[in-house]
Amino acid sequence: MSSSALPYRRKPPAWVKMKTEDVCDHICKLAKKGLTPSQIGVTLRDSFGIPQVRNVTGNKILRILKTNGLAPTLPEDLYFLIK
Repeated sequence: MSSSALPYRRKPPAWVKMKTEDVCDHICKLAKKGLTPSQIGVTLRDSFGIPQVRNVTGNKILRILKTNGLAPTLPEDLYFLIK
């Protein structure tokens, strides 16, 4: 069983300097470009150094998209099964 485990601490790490509002803005911008929630998470991790969006914002990426009206109509896994 070689899988990574999420840290127990639910606070963002001390080295993450982005604020919640900035992260939400980046998520909305990336969603408007047409990226899926998993692609948004990978982009935030690789480009902005945000390990877990939920620890920084308190919400998951899909919940943030739903509150801003940018959520996809189909769930991502079902969409790729149909495609």
